[in-house]
Amino acid sequence: MRPVAEGLRLLGAVVLGTLTALLGLVFLLLTLPFAGHPAVRGAARRLAVLEARRLRLDPAALELGADPPEGQEWRYLAARVPVGVLGGLVILLLVCGAWMAVALAWSWGRGLPFDGMTPSAPLLAYALLAGLVLLFLDLSGLVGVYALERRLAARMLGPDPTEALRRRIAELAESRAGVLAAVDSERRRIERDLHDGVQQRLVALSMLVGRARRGRPELLEQAHEEAQQALAELREVAWRVYPSGLDSLGLANALAGVAERSGVPVKVVCELSARPPTAVETASYFVVSEAVTNAAKHARATAITVEVRERDTMVVVRVRDDGVGGASAAGGGLSGLARRVAALDGRLGVDSPPGGPTTITAELPCG
Repeated sequence: MRPVAEGLRLLGAVVLGTLTALLGLVFLLLTLPFAGHPAVRGAARRLAVLEARRLRLDPAALELGADPPEGQEWRYLAARVPVGVLGGLVILLLVCGAWMAVALAWSWGRGLPFDGMTPSAPLLAYALLAGLVLLFLDLSGLVGVYALERRLAARMLGPDPTEALRRRIAELAESRAGVLAAVDSERRRIERDLHDGVQQRLVALSMLVGRARRGRPELLEQAHEEAQQALAELREVAWRVYPSGLDSLGLANALAGVAERSGVPVKVVCELSARPPTAVETASYFVVSEAVTNAAKHARATAITVEVRERDTMVVVRVRDDGVGGASAAGGGLSGLARRVAALDGRLGVDSPPGGPTTITAELPCG
């Protein structure tokens, strides 16, 4: 059923493209004297955006998402008129062929001649074979017109290849700098956790053991409790550096561990058909861990929901809490997460209006 639905969608896109090509031609002819007017330019841009969406292209990925060069929309609308007319001719041939097939089957099914042709076995075989070949050619024409329209839109509305390469280099340079900053920030946090937490407990433990050796054995129980707390904090710091269970247990079980250690009830839904790459798993884990920690410490949340799902070739991680909101993507923890996600060519979104709820979404490509 899916190929049939996709074929019908493609057919509808070509039919609609024929109509919009004719409307675009009328628009160009009527507004040609006012081509430089801002309102006319805005209308042309909206038409180009609609065409991009009809072809399942992201307008934000094209020059339409920024400040397009002057006259770009006009050139595109003019160039796609003959392509739209070509699509209309292909549709017309398909309709004529279908009408001929129905008329032929109707006449011969009742035993009547069609245009003087009396049905016979060789004629039936010839008509069937010719009809199948023509149908194949016509459907191939539909696919070709649709592909040509997409290529035309990407070429005329998309950024210049050299400019796109420059942007990509700039993004990679920014991402590299962000990764280095994130690593330095993580090192400072680990040093702070070790110095302010584990180290202080170990110093206290050493003092207790020393006092116990001087004849106060009742302090041994307190020293044992301090040792247990120091081990727990050291284990927590180690998991923040890298969750060792992630390699052996997988992402779902690692996230279940995050939920168990959280002081706020956390519901985890992890629906992945296969294990993603190690880098994606690690980034997903840290996004969830940091978001859950922030919700428990700062948002005064009472419930947190974690969803990890697949979408096309991406892993989408969504963490939602019912806290007070007001989280900023520029904050220390979230900005570090954004840099970590950007290093994998992913995107991190933060939706946290005052009063809540807060939703943190990370999209991580796996391909």
